[in-house]
Amino acid sequence: MAINWQILGGPGADNALLATVDSGQSLNRILFDCGGGCLDGLQTSLLQSIDHLCFSHFHMDHVSGFDTFFRHNYNRPEVPVEVWGPPETLAVMEHRFRGFVWNLHADQPGEWIVHEIGADRIEAARFYTREAFAETHRLPDRPVDATTIQNDREYRLEAMLLPHASTSTVGYRLVERDRINIDASKLKLRGLQPGPWLKSLTDTSVDDAQLVSVEGQDLPVGQLREDLLTTTPGDSLAYLTDFRIEPDQAEWTSLIKWLDGTKTIVCECQHHLDEIFAARKTGHMTPDLAGKLAAGSNSTKLVLHHVSRRYQKNERSEILASARKFFPATEWPGGWE
Repeated sequence: MAINWQILGGPGADNALLATVDSGQSLNRILFDCGGGCLDGLQTSLLQSIDHLCFSHFHMDHVSGFDTFFRHNYNRPEVPVEVWGPPETLAVMEHRFRGFVWNLHADQPGEWIVHEIGADRIEAARFYTREAFAETHRLPDRPVDATTIQNDREYRLEAMLLPHASTSTVGYRLVERDRINIDASKLKLRGLQPGPWLKSLTDTSVDDAQLVSVEGQDLPVGQLREDLLTTTPGDSLAYLTDFRIEPDQAEWTSLIKWLDGTKTIVCECQHHLDEIFAARKTGHMTPDLAGKLAAGSNSTKLVLHHVSRRYQKNERSEILASARKFFPATEWPGGWE
């Protein structure tokens, strides 16, 4: 079990993050943002297997590649495409869907569920290909459950609204479920032989009080779980882009608390430390803030992305060095150095 990820797009270009939760039995794929050129080179089958498309916001450098994604998924059968984004997501996606001339759509499959994340509630609506996306089927609003927006068997997806100059963006956090495994040493210590009965211990649908036959004995599942199972925290990954929060602001404490223990933080670093005035004006992070954020969050790794196209390789090296003063385990995505 693991969260595998890759940054799409190069330094100075539009970026996105593709994450895959690999449980060993299934693959769940989440795409964060969809900038211009980010999907180039990805196989069609991979694009059609993405479960969730999560927009941070709708500035063009984060959505310019959406037409490519839409073209491969507009009539995807059986499994709906789920889209998430900040306030105004429903209106933006309605316009994107209807920005084409449709024909031969009446019998086409395809369902899209769009979620708009607000401060205290999530609005949602369904759109169907067979209707040429002409109707907006509103779904009941639901309150925001802390920061969790999606609970899945293998993972949970969290979100937090972040300030970006005069607008808001969404930061996302992907958390793998705790890994529950059979401890082979404990099994040996009990003198028990492996068998099909072990599946009952890791199947969460089986009640603790249920009895299972083990080598001629009927034993309670709960007791066997206590004796034989070991729990390891799952992997975690955060995606943060186009925002600015400083340590003396109240939002900083909330963000640190939310990110606490996140294994990998993928954070924008649009500006060099020398351009702090511009960073404040446009609502972007600088390397010192990114480093402090990762250090305060007890993260294992910080990956910088979304750097301005103005900077050459030597300037990107300076940006990396600046962040490492506050958090040594900082790096650029593979190939950027």
